[in-house]
Amino acid sequence: MIKVIGAGLAGSEAAYYLASRGAEVELIDMKPKKRSPAHSRAGFAELVCSNSLKSSDVFGNACGLLKEEMRRIGSLTMEAAEKTRVPAGGALAVDRELFSEYITEKLRAHEKIHIVCKEAEDLPDRGIVATGPLTADGLYASIERELGATLHFYDASAPVVSADSIDMDQTFSMSRYGKGDGDYLNCPLTKEEYERFITELLGAERAELHAFEKREIFEGCMPVEVMAARGKDTLRFGMLKPVGLEVDGVRPYAVLQLRKENEAGTAYGLVGFQTNLKFKEQKRVFSLIPALAHAEFERYGVMHRNTYLQSPELLNADYSVKGRPELFFAGQITGVEGYVESAMSGLLAGIHAYRRLCGKQTVVPEDTCMCGALSRYIAQANRRFDPMNANYGILRAGFENVRDKKEKKKLLGVRALEEIERFCAEIAER
Repeated sequence: MIKVIGAGLAGSEAAYYLASRGAEVELIDMKPKKRSPAHSRAGFAELVCSNSLKSSDVFGNACGLLKEEMRRIGSLTMEAAEKTRVPAGGALAVDRELFSEYITEKLRAHEKIHIVCKEAEDLPDRGIVATGPLTADGLYASIERELGATLHFYDASAPVVSADSIDMDQTFSMSRYGKGDGDYLNCPLTKEEYERFITELLGAERAELHAFEKREIFEGCMPVEVMAARGKDTLRFGMLKPVGLEVDGVRPYAVLQLRKENEAGTAYGLVGFQTNLKFKEQKRVFSLIPALAHAEFERYGVMHRNTYLQSPELLNADYSVKGRPELFFAGQITGVEGYVESAMSGLLAGIHAYRRLCGKQTVVPEDTCMCGALSRYIAQANRRFDPMNANYGILRAGFENVRDKKEKKKLLGVRALEEIERFCAEIAER
């Protein structure tokens, strides 16, 4: 039997892959007896920061390409996402509760998966550790003791408001650039409203400000108040940009987008509004946006520490620990950043662990695809190792003579999917 510690996205992927190949899996997770500071639900594969799995554009977006690679390999996350999808324009967003329920039921129903509810405190000799960026203290201490120092940064999530508390007269439905079927609610602001909002945002009180250092905040989840401090127009060129949201040829000065949190559309998340403001300040400041003047907050944004390994020193590209080939890590603790990226690492760690069980060599995809490039990134020597999302910059160079960016991305995408097909054929044969 092989142990998988942690039933988040990465652990769920790994456990399901192994069990689907006939391996006996002991899936260890401390839920529902105990939860990390960021989690609130009892189910597995809980999405914390957002319900979006980013763009669905396979040939124009790096994360869209990664998702297609995972579909072709056979990803439980992608299967669950399609079953629980909610309208979100060109993005793949899910009903968080149904998404978690789908994966939880799949794992609990599998005869080869034996679920143990407890807090793991020691590293196994053989298995996969996918405890995420908020690894519990006991196991964290074991990792530090056996493998050496870890790194950390601070991550933030966005608030969610109830749909019936939004002033719909102050919104309009539209997806940016006309993509989708008007899946977003857009909350326009005039110049005066925007400037007042920025002033109050910058003066608002933050939670536990003393505990955070600017250098530790991950750029991909930068709190909105930190972004605003970079300049008064920063948000107008970021999460509040009005580009592509013109109505009758008129572009608002700034626009906050709201995205459905569930299929029923009873709750909406504030897109890009990760924050570390105190709860009462979130209510006060975000209510300055006209459409949210009377908003009821179902969940406030929070900020928490994310822990990850110094992976280039500790891990191989197959996610195994150097010198301990039967022990693997997966998920955000390895230094991949994002829901999809975390699930991908769990899927590949499951594949690699299964091959080890069968006495076979592990096979790492080439860096011409996103799966391979991310896997190799976490194992490459790096003086300043930072968490990494899927992006075209990590792919092996190619098509330098193609000037058209869209065409180049398409060519890179075609090449990536060819590599995935080759990889799938190789792990099936060997």
